[in-house]
Amino acid sequence: MYVFFTVQHATRRVRLLGVTPHPTGQWLAQQARNVGMDLEDEGRLVRFLIRDRDSRFTAAFDAVFTSMGADVMRIPVRAPRANAIAERFVASIRRELLDRILIVNARHAGAVLREYEDHFNTHRPHRALGQAAPLRPIPRVDADPNIKVVRQDRLGGLIHEYAQVA
Repeated sequence: MYVFFTVQHATRRVRLLGVTPHPTGQWLAQQARNVGMDLEDEGRLVRFLIRDRDSRFTAAFDAVFTSMGADVMRIPVRAPRANAIAERFVASIRRELLDRILIVNARHAGAVLREYEDHFNTHRPHRALGQAAPLRPIPRVDADPNIKVVRQDRLGGLIHEYAQVA
């Protein structure tokens, strides 16, 4: 399966755009148009797009982001550190999810990855963000011995999320 995703550099927000067993240039260009419309609806500007050198990223794909005013940059050959944030997301998803679950088909992969995307963006702490999640800053709370912590299981208990309750 091939998964197309984007990561916003400043916030570390991940957007899962599509899962397919056979990606094509046209499919990727359509996914780029979809994310472009989503970003426009949110009022966000794309200044740069850093992408790898895969031949599936066609001129039509680049044109979508160029039309939004973005500079499209390809990472150098054999330089995974040039796109470290995306590589770190791939490593996290492998360690925390894909090494622990058997994916059956593209539909199953999409459902599991969307659940992980929600967990990653709303709950999982990120060191670069001061231990906050991309879409939800963690409030500063003083230590109180009377605070109760509850656990919520995701993906059938594969991932655990913890929250304080009154």
